[in-house]
Amino acid sequence: MFGVDQVKALNDLEMLVYGYVMEYPEKVRYMRIRELASEAHVSTSTILRFCKKMGCGGYTEFKLQLKEHLEHRGQVRIKDDISEVIDFLQKTCSDAFENKLEMLAEVIFNADHVFLAGSGMSGIVAKYGARYFSSMGKFCLYIDEPHYPTESRFLEHSLVIVFSVSGESRDTIGHVTRFKEQGCIILSITNTENCTIAKLSDYNIPYYVTYMRLKDYDVTTQIPAISIVERLGKKLYQYTSKGPGPI
Repeated sequence: MFGVDQVKALNDLEMLVYGYVMEYPEKVRYMRIRELASEAHVSTSTILRFCKKMGCGGYTEFKLQLKEHLEHRGQVRIKDDISEVIDFLQKTCSDAFENKLEMLAEVIFNADHVFLAGSGMSGIVAKYGARYFSSMGKFCLYIDEPHYPTESRFLEHSLVIVFSVSGESRDTIGHVTRFKEQGCIILSITNTENCTIAKLSDYNIPYYVTYMRLKDYDVTTQIPAISIVERLGKKLYQYTSKGPGPI
């Protein structure tokens, strides 16, 4: 229902509306504008601006489009289009992106402890990333449970790498908040830099692909996130094996 360009055009407050709609679409379709404003902690004018950026004349039209989208999403055909993935991979060839990965690999290497966190499909990527980094010589652990206890002095001077497509998962935001309270450095890998988790992070890598949902499930491609994990892991290896230097 939402295109990448539309999402990129949203400001911080409008992203709060977007995040709430993405998480509770069935609930939003029956909510009045003041109820949504209260739940998303924004003003009604912010919601109206959000609706306009989504191509709707007002909140009523937005709810109508949302209703139609929810009723027909089970009939949506999943497009086998890799053009966005190719575009992302091409962008990662730039010197700026290369330098950013080099810097973050050093941050990972210097951390006393490294944890990778996510839920759902992002939790699977976190598990894969922990195994991949450990294979490259930096022992890591992963957390893929939303209520996993994370209050511990052991977390001091730790790095937490957080994976989230929307960047608005309340469970994951809860993890990030608790980690920050204990002095952890946060590196997030999200679909957009204009999301709550990215704003809470010390470092962020956005990849920008189209959100894709099938019924109640997020089936957005995880190829960019996995690509970032593998490239960071390979750069990390130059620190864990021989020290800084070209691969």
